[in-house]
Amino acid sequence: MFVVTNRIKTKKGFAEKMAPNFTRPGALQSFEGFVKVEVAVCKDFEEYDEMSVNMYWETLDGFKAWRESDAFKASHKRPEAKPGEAPKESPMLGSQIVIAEIVSRIEAPQA
Repeated sequence: MFVVTNRIKTKKGFAEKMAPNFTRPGALQSFEGFVKVEVAVCKDFEEYDEMSVNMYWETLDGFKAWRESDAFKASHKRPEAKPGEAPKESPMLGSQIVIAEIVSRIEAPQA
């Protein structure tokens, strides 16, 4: 199994507001090899918040298929400004993708 983590820096106060956008039901759930998404928010930094969007995949091929899909592009498209409105400034300050293979784990015993 693989975990693909998107570490996203946001302006203070925005990570928690943005987190539900990554766990809405949708096309992602129908991709072969998809397991789950978890979002963790860290507020320990003075200048920004950090969101870790952890996507779990059985194989990297499934993740690559998602990343290259029209569904991925549609889910990452920024909303267009209405006529006469200035585009909204993004709360995102930067991001980094980290891909890791899970090679060891322990779970709580079953009751």
